[in-house]
Amino acid sequence: MTRWAWVLTALLWGGAGPDRLARAQESAAPSTPPEMAPATSGEYLITSWQTDEGLPQNTVTSIAQTQEGFLWFGTPNGLVRFDGARFTIFDANNLPELKSSRIVRLYLDREGGLWIGTEGGGIVRLKDEKLTHFGIGEGASGQHLADACEDDAGALWLYLADGQLWRYANDRFTVFSYYWGGLSTCRALVAEPPGSLWVGADWRLSRVSQNPQPGPLENQRLEDQPVTNRLDGLLAARGGGYWCLADNRVRKFRGRQQEADLGGYGWTNLPVFALCEDRQGSLWVGTLGGGLFKYDAHGQITHLDVSQGLSEDAIRSLFEDSEGDLWVGTEGGGVNRLKPRVFETLDQRRGLAANVVYSVCADARGGLWVGSNGGGVDHFQEGVTNHYGPAQGLVNPYVRCVFVARDQTVWAGTWGGGAFQLRDGRFQPVPGPRALNPVVRAIFQDRAGDLWFGTQVGLARWRAGAWTVFTTREGLSANEVRAIAEDAAGTLWVGTIGGGLNRWAQGRFSALRQKDGLPSDDVCALYMDAEGVLWIGTLNRGLCRWQAGQLTSFSAQQGLGDNSIGYILEDGQGHLWLGSPSGLLRVKKEELNALARGATNAVQCRSYGRADGLPTRECTVGGQPGAWRTADGRLWFATVKGLVSINPAQLKPSPYPPPVLIESILVDGQPQNTNLLQVGGPGRLVLPYGKEQLEIRYTALNFSAPDRVRFKYRLEGYETAWVDAGPNRSARYSRLPPGQYRFQVLACNQDGVWNRKGSRLALVIEPPFWRTWWFLCGAGAGFLAAVGGLVYYFSTLKLRRQLERARREEAVEKERSRIARDIHDQLGASLTRVTFLSELALNDKDAPAEVEAHARQISQTARNLTRALDEIVWAVNPANDTLEGLMTYVCKYAQEYLSVAGLACRLDVPAQLPPWPLSPDARHHLFLAVKEAITNVVRHAKATEATVRLLVEPSRFVLEIQDNGCGLPAAEDVAAKGRHGLANLRQRLAEVGGHCELSSAPGRGVTVRLVVPR
Repeated sequence: MTRWAWVLTALLWGGAGPDRLARAQESAAPSTPPEMAPATSGEYLITSWQTDEGLPQNTVTSIAQTQEGFLWFGTPNGLVRFDGARFTIFDANNLPELKSSRIVRLYLDREGGLWIGTEGGGIVRLKDEKLTHFGIGEGASGQHLADACEDDAGALWLYLADGQLWRYANDRFTVFSYYWGGLSTCRALVAEPPGSLWVGADWRLSRVSQNPQPGPLENQRLEDQPVTNRLDGLLAARGGGYWCLADNRVRKFRGRQQEADLGGYGWTNLPVFALCEDRQGSLWVGTLGGGLFKYDAHGQITHLDVSQGLSEDAIRSLFEDSEGDLWVGTEGGGVNRLKPRVFETLDQRRGLAANVVYSVCADARGGLWVGSNGGGVDHFQEGVTNHYGPAQGLVNPYVRCVFVARDQTVWAGTWGGGAFQLRDGRFQPVPGPRALNPVVRAIFQDRAGDLWFGTQVGLARWRAGAWTVFTTREGLSANEVRAIAEDAAGTLWVGTIGGGLNRWAQGRFSALRQKDGLPSDDVCALYMDAEGVLWIGTLNRGLCRWQAGQLTSFSAQQGLGDNSIGYILEDGQGHLWLGSPSGLLRVKKEELNALARGATNAVQCRSYGRADGLPTRECTVGGQPGAWRTADGRLWFATVKGLVSINPAQLKPSPYPPPVLIESILVDGQPQNTNLLQVGGPGRLVLPYGKEQLEIRYTALNFSAPDRVRFKYRLEGYETAWVDAGPNRSARYSRLPPGQYRFQVLACNQDGVWNRKGSRLALVIEPPFWRTWWFLCGAGAGFLAAVGGLVYYFSTLKLRRQLERARREEAVEKERSRIARDIHDQLGASLTRVTFLSELALNDKDAPAEVEAHARQISQTARNLTRALDEIVWAVNPANDTLEGLMTYVCKYAQEYLSVAGLACRLDVPAQLPPWPLSPDARHHLFLAVKEAITNVVRHAKATEATVRLLVEPSRFVLEIQDNGCGLPAAEDVAAKGRHGLANLRQRLAEVGGHCELSSAPGRGVTVRLVVPR
């Protein structure tokens, strides 16, 4: 007992590797180098994953599968999630709730919660993508989780390595006192209905109630199961009851009643670390150093260890996944997957697998004849092998075809050595024409019994010991013949390289070429089925179907696994098997026929390779017969690494559609999901406008053949058709326009079973701000406002223009009226006076004095008329519409008028006047006001001189007319005389927006200030 305690301590606390285990236990076998390609071991294919493939550590302590389908591995260096293709590692660095990265036990409860037992970090539960930490056993040595189970009431029981037993129900923990404490190599729990719990340790197995009373459980035992030597394992059976490994026997119990005894241990004195019952009812036992043992229902033992392909003999954990594969966690050898092996390789011990096998054929006695490149011919029957090489007369061992005729004579065609026939236990060269001396690639026997040989230089027929050779001279389309077949009517079909398909009927050849609809002129395989359909395999253009004169081609674009077909065989269960360089292909004839009818546009083709147990994926091309179906229904296929066979009746396609999950979403390289444990995607993702790159990573949970999973996806709203992604597990999009999309991804397993539900993601690309509703509404409102404003502005502008035009027209009319008035008032009156004085002068022509007086008056009136006309012309001239124009005329007028009146005139005007504009009306009123003021000076001021002064200020100018006369009379005198000159001045200034100021004192003259704003 002490010895095993030390071994357990080394494993659990020291992380013992293979070398340390070997030192602790003499019977442990060394581990083998890891290989991703499966190893064949009797009934199973074994594939291993280690740190080179992504595991964080090569010791796998526990395995579980959660409801969404992921496999979870516990290792001393972290928790691992596996989808069949990629490992995702969680540890204390990226998950703070995981207090320790050393995982020792995993358990999945009925509600889908994954309980994670750690070493020194307590227990953690993963549920709904969230981690909850429980401090049970945290920080303590030897208190990690050893086993767990659920009872009938749904309570969870946790059994620690030191013997503590915890019960979790209704979100509460209850701990019971130490139960058989101390170090133990076996801590096991089984809940058995109704209401009992079996608790096991090395030396005792007892049944207690599922509802024990607080306190020690030692005194609450319902019964004990006798254990004489040691309890090595306890496991709940699938159909009820439990498996018990104790006292060196493997037995099954229900309560205390023994139901089965499978016999003694197949190992000696080795601790048992893992138990698993598969769906066939077999019990698997993992030992620490002795490998893996399988007990079937009859007690038959199968032993697997490193010599049969396991990566390590120290087994730490066992688990059967949802697809029926067995997963084996080892100590130092990573994790192994065991799959039932359906393909067998014939007689690998004789080295046949090392040779390139070109041809296989069965005889009537059940024997199998195999021709290989450099290996001659081998005959297998009832476990006895006979080899034929140079020593047996086959001087050229490079065999391309071997054939057993209906009279049981054996023929062989060689590369460069012609044809041979087996006679009296030895192969003899067959004498014949020169055509048989080079390469013979195909041998076929027709209904009439004639043998046909396909060679490099023509087609040869053997009939009654005589040869007939057909070449291009006899109508053959090409001389290199690779394949021969015959239909029910006796027509011979011949496949050639470079010449297409030839038909021999009624002593003539006719050819079908690429120009006639054949996909290629290189035909290397032919098969005529029972329905009269001829299947044609080409060298590089896929498969072709000939029926009733119609050709239909199938290529990789329609789902065929390869475009080079080396041989064709039917399995009797509705499938065609095709040999190709990229794998052994199986496709349903029904799907091919449906495609030929146009009922579908693709076929589902299953490709088999190394992952399925074949020694290689490459099948040979260039020998007929290259595949054979024996009387027992078994199929035999030639490959470049030996002869393989399969019983198609035992081949069970996987019915499980792989669960599809969106793992992560990256935008411009940045992940969008912050929860590392989240699977299935966020459901809905909203992205701002302007993101350059969107990458959606998805996966399908398939563990049997993850490399054969195929995906297709579509982004609704952006793509109308599904994108065939093949094995790629991501979709990328660049610069998606704003809008709402829905991403869908589907997947199928290795046998073409599709998960039609798939996974979905709602995707929203937000528009730029200038395409948002609020911006568009605002922009629309702004646009309408702008339109309204523009309409208002232009309408107002138009009205203003119309108003301005009206004002101008009114001003013009006013000006015309003024001019007319002035002409009428001044010119008209003056001309009338001139007319009147002229008439007076005519009437008084006899009075010279009167005529002279009238002439003087006419002269004066004419001068006044000239002055008035000059004023009118000045007033209407637009060149004078400035302050300078006004002052120039005012100064000229003042000088002339005052000079005639005999008054001195002084002018005080700045030399440089600002270019202030004045309207004609303002200029006219100002001039008349100045004229009125100067006239008043001449008539009433009794002055000797007058001064005209201009003062220019920033916002106005002031015209002053100042005299040195008598000043203004008293107001009553002005009123009495009826004078209105001052009132006229004020009115004229008001017309131009200004005002008039007067200042005077009797005897000191008058100053008239005409103030005009700018």
